[in-house]
Amino acid sequence: MLDDFLVRAALAGVGLALATGPLGSFVVWRRMAYFGDATAHAAILGVALAMLFSVPVTAGTLFTALAMALAVGFLSTRGHSMDAALGVLSHGALALGLVAISFVPGVRVDLAAFLFGDILAVTRTDLAVIWGGAGLVLALLTWRWSRLLTATLSPDLAAASGIRADREGLVLTLSLAVVVAVALKVVGALLIAAMLIIPASAARSLAPTPERMAVMAVVVGAVSALSGLWMSLEMDTPAGPSIVVAAGVLFAISTLFRRT
Repeated sequence: MLDDFLVRAALAGVGLALATGPLGSFVVWRRMAYFGDATAHAAILGVALAMLFSVPVTAGTLFTALAMALAVGFLSTRGHSMDAALGVLSHGALALGLVAISFVPGVRVDLAAFLFGDILAVTRTDLAVIWGGAGLVLALLTWRWSRLLTATLSPDLAAASGIRADREGLVLTLSLAVVVAVALKVVGALLIAAMLIIPASAARSLAPTPERMAVMAVVVGAVSALSGLWMSLEMDTPAGPSIVVAAGVLFAISTLFRRT
């Protein structure tokens, strides 16, 4: 069955949705959308480093995503505002990555595949990485769910309960880095943040509880992936952007039925 590239692409999209649903809910609750975007942009620099040192691309993107988080924290302690630090690092890392790739000797790189994804070229190995990363993120968020939720919704209550907000923030940062690393193949560096934000935002309009929102975000993400693949097949459109367009349509529909 896995010899069919469309089946592999569908499994990749659903696997990504399993991770981006609950993680995207925290991104929306904490208003970390720009942070997710900056981390995703840094993935291109990770691609360049991976090629330069002949290591797997997933390892390179995971390293740069973690380095981005540490750099943002360092700049924040030096008096820079969070949005300014994210803006500088996001665009700086993206530009540096694009320039660095051109200096990798003997390698011709299809930048469009890294910027916008190439889900139709997913291999069995890619599937193992995507589902393994999604499983890791789900396990991590499930383990820390109550603490993460408390630290997100009420920092004062978290402090009174002995919950360290900085530690829970580190859990989210690590999860985000893993998702960026595994999602690069599916939707590309420029659209990863969309798969974090749009399904969760659509679910927020309909879900009465945080847990239901996370589950509904997974459903919206999976439906978006499958609908985008269908659109790509029927209309000959790019698969990655088509998935994001489908997610946008679902968000618009959910807005019409928004809970009051």
